[in-house]
Amino acid sequence: MWPAYFYLLFYLLPLAGRAQEKGITIPLWVKGAPGFENRRNEPEQAKDWWVKNIHNPSITVFLPPKEKATGAAVVICPGGGHRELVFNAEGVEAATYLNSMGVAAIVLKYRLGREENSPYSVDKHPREDAYRAMRLVRSRAKEWNLDPNRIGMLGFSAGGEVVGMVAFTSGQGNPQAPDPIDRQNGKPNFIMLIYPGPLSVPQTVPADAPPAFLLAANDDVCCSGPTVTLLEKYRAAKVPVETHIYTQGGHGFNMGNRSALHSVNTWPQRMADWLTDNKFLVPAANPSTPKRE
Repeated sequence: MWPAYFYLLFYLLPLAGRAQEKGITIPLWVKGAPGFENRRNEPEQAKDWWVKNIHNPSITVFLPPKEKATGAAVVICPGGGHRELVFNAEGVEAATYLNSMGVAAIVLKYRLGREENSPYSVDKHPREDAYRAMRLVRSRAKEWNLDPNRIGMLGFSAGGEVVGMVAFTSGQGNPQAPDPIDRQNGKPNFIMLIYPGPLSVPQTVPADAPPAFLLAANDDVCCSGPTVTLLEKYRAAKVPVETHIYTQGGHGFNMGNRSALHSVNTWPQRMADWLTDNKFLVPAANPSTPKRE
């Protein structure tokens, strides 16, 4: 069991070098999640493709090679139905892909409200974790050579619901907060939702919603409907959106590399095209870089 000061050491450690290989894990709160501090040392459970028993929510940071870095960053929320996290296939593999484009990738381990005997609420604690992750990344932007106006979020399935929890409100931090991280804005500058669950759909999409990339398979009983609904709400709000609905593919095809379908197998290229076309990969020094006021 690691003592608290060991977590603090990781929290303050520069991310050069090792971050490009395995990533550096940083707890969202050094002393543990508010109200659950006494559970922060409980071990996570992991087997093959899933991670469970998350009581000390964290981010794992993967930085691209310096010579390739664009200054853009994406916080990744893996899916898993709020019962587990598909951490490797929808977290680490997504981070590797984004790193190859020069994008910093930050994989979020959020608390799970539907896990057996969970003390957490689906509509409260993942939102707290997502806001904290966004604010933590913005607070480290200078250290990690990031443009704080080009920090987006990528969510799969239930992770798409987590993104939706923070994307459609102001995200303003508390300027009087004793923790300077909590003074940062927690709203993403752009979002990418891959077969997002129904909780990702707000009652209305506000005019200041982040531009969105949406993708799902039409035969996905769970999540093609929410994707189409989100598209309609984005169009009504006149906010930029790009949507791909594949004929088949089902649910949970991750980064596509396990699918025999060519369209699904190559879907990440559609995301890369969208990021490029919308200039989210343009260095901050370029005046055409999109900014959020």
